[in-house]
Amino acid sequence: MLTTLSLFIFILVFLAAFTPSYQAPYALRISCGARKDVHTPPTNTFWYRDFGYSGGIPTNASRPSFISPPLTTLRYFPLSTGPENCYHIDRVPHGHYSVRVFLGLVTDPTFDNEPLFDVSVEGTVVYSLSSGWSNHDDEQAFVEALVFLEDGTTSICFHSTGHGDPAVLSIEILQVGNNAYNYGPGWGRGTILRTHKRLSCGAKDPKFDVDYSGNHWGGDRFWNSITTFHQNFDRALATKNSIKLSSNVPNYYPEALYQTALVSTDNQPDLIYTTDVDPNRNYSIWLHFAEIDPSVTGEGQRVFDILINGDTEFQGIDIVKMSGDINSALVLNTTVAVSGRSLTISMHPVKGSYVIISAIEIFEIVRAESKTLTDEVRALQKLKNALGLPLRFGWNGDPCVPQQHPWSGVDCQFDSAKSKWVIDGLGLDNQGLRGFLPADISKLSHLQNMNLSENSIQGDIPSSLGTIASLEVLDLSYNFFNGSIPESLGGLTSVRILNLNGNALTGRVPAELGGRLLHRASFNFTDNRGLCGIPGLPTCGPHLTAGAMIGIALGSCVALLLIATCLTCWWKRRQNILRAQQIAARGAPYAKARTHFSRDVQLTRHNNGQEHARTAAENGPILLS
Repeated sequence: MLTTLSLFIFILVFLAAFTPSYQAPYALRISCGARKDVHTPPTNTFWYRDFGYSGGIPTNASRPSFISPPLTTLRYFPLSTGPENCYHIDRVPHGHYSVRVFLGLVTDPTFDNEPLFDVSVEGTVVYSLSSGWSNHDDEQAFVEALVFLEDGTTSICFHSTGHGDPAVLSIEILQVGNNAYNYGPGWGRGTILRTHKRLSCGAKDPKFDVDYSGNHWGGDRFWNSITTFHQNFDRALATKNSIKLSSNVPNYYPEALYQTALVSTDNQPDLIYTTDVDPNRNYSIWLHFAEIDPSVTGEGQRVFDILINGDTEFQGIDIVKMSGDINSALVLNTTVAVSGRSLTISMHPVKGSYVIISAIEIFEIVRAESKTLTDEVRALQKLKNALGLPLRFGWNGDPCVPQQHPWSGVDCQFDSAKSKWVIDGLGLDNQGLRGFLPADISKLSHLQNMNLSENSIQGDIPSSLGTIASLEVLDLSYNFFNGSIPESLGGLTSVRILNLNGNALTGRVPAELGGRLLHRASFNFTDNRGLCGIPGLPTCGPHLTAGAMIGIALGSCVALLLIATCLTCWWKRRQNILRAQQIAARGAPYAKARTHFSRDVQLTRHNNGQEHARTAAENGPILLS
C-alpha cells in the first residue's frame, strides 16, 4: 500500500514538473473617475476603480461614441492642477502592450464639451486631438498605441493645449505577443505603432468586444462599418465555418476577424479604400484575407493585385494558394511613406471578376522618444516635494519629453552618449517657493544653471551642491538660507556667477571661492548676517573648524559641569558647618549651669571644712559650765 501511494505521488510530481504552465497575458482596465470597481455588459468586463492619477477631478461622463465602453464616470484635468497630468501604473510585467485610452465628455453644460489636448504614452505623443473629434462616431473616440514596456511601469499623460480641460473615460493596458505587428526592418523597442484606422470589411457593426479577455492577439478590436469605403458595394460575405489560422498568421489574430468579407461587383471590379492621413509619415498597413466565398473552390480562381497610392505593393495574390486552403486566413503587411494627406488602397482583379478582403489595419509608425535619466527625474520629484512646488507647475510624467511639453522651469539637453535626456537648467526664481533644498539635488549632475532667487527657501545650503562639477551659475539670493557656506562650494571650478546675497549666512567664505575672483568670476555675498574672509567683507577672527568649535563647546560644557559640582560640594559643606554651630549654640546655657553648680558645691564643701577647723583652733576647747 505504501509503495503504491509513493508511486502515485511521484507520478503527480513528475507531471507537474514537465507540464508547461500557461500564464494569462496581463490585462488592466481602469474606469476613470469611478470610486468602486465596475463590471460592464455584455461581456461582464471588469474595470478597476480609478487609481494611479497625478491630479484631476472625477465627475459624471457621457459617451461620445457607441464604441466607447458603457462607463458613467470620467476624470478631467483643469489647468489649475498643471498643464501635464498623468496616470502612473506600477508593476507592469516587461513585454509588448496595447495601451488604449477612451475619451469622454463632461455632463455639465458649463464645460467646453470638446476639449483639445495631446496624449502621450511613455513620453511620446501618440495623438493630438483635432476639432470635431467628438462629432465622429468612430475611432476618434479613443487613442491606441502598441508599445514595449520594459521598466516595470507605464506612464500615460494628458497635456493641455489651452483648449478646454482634458477628460478621460477609461484606460486599458493589454499585453500582446512580443512579435505582434512585426513589420520588418526598423520594428522594435524604439518604435510605437499608433492606430490610425481599422476596418472590419463586410461586418454590419463594429466588432467591439469580439474577444475581450486581453489574449495574445491583442485584446478587443474596433472596426468601422463598410460605409467607410468610398464606393458602394452590395456584396458582403459571411460564414460560420471554422477559419484556419495557418502558420503564416500570428496567433494573436482572432478567428472571428475572418468570418466576414467585402466583395467587389462585376460593375465595379476594383475595390478602393481611401483615408485621410498626416503627411510626411510612415504607415504600416495590414491586410487580412480569407477565401470564404463558396463559389471559389481551389487555387487560381481568384487572383488580384494590390496598389497603394498608385504603386503596386503586392502582385498576383491568390488567397487559397498562399494560405493553403479555403477558409484559411492570410495576412499581408507592407510599410509605405506617405507625403500627401491621403492614403488609397486599391485591389484590382487579374483572374475572376471581383476581389475579396476581410479587414484592414493602418498604423502610423512613431519613433519613441528617449527618456530622461531616471536618477535626475527622481531628484526633481524630491525637489518638487521639498520646495512645495505649486500645483500649477504640474511636474508630472517625464520632465523633458514629449519635447512639445517640457516641465515649466526645467531646461533639458540630449546626451547622445547615453541616448538619454539630462537636466542642464533650473529657473524657479520668484515663484513663492518654501521649504528647503534636499541633498539629492546633487543627482542633477549635468546642471549648468540654477536660479532659485527671490523665494522663501530656508535651512542650510546642502554641501552636496559642491559635487555638481558642471555648475556655472548658482543664484540663491534673497531667500532665508542660514548657517555657513559649505566648503565644498569652493570645488566648483566652473562657476562663473555665485549669488548668495540677501540671506542669513554666517562664518568664513571658503578661501577657494576667493581665489575664483582672480578668474573673472562674479560673486555676491552682501546682506548676510556675518560673512567674512574675502575682499569686500569684514576680516574674520581666528578661524576654527567645525570640529574645533564642537570640541570647544564640549570642553566648555565639561568645565561648567565641574564648576557646578564644586560649588555644590562647597555649599553642602558650609551648610553642615552652620548646622553644627546652631546645635552647639542651643546646648551652651545648660552646660554652663551644670558647670557652675558643680563648682559651687565643691567650693562650699571646701570652705565649710576650713571654717570649722579655724573655729575650733581659734576658740580653743569648749568651756563647760
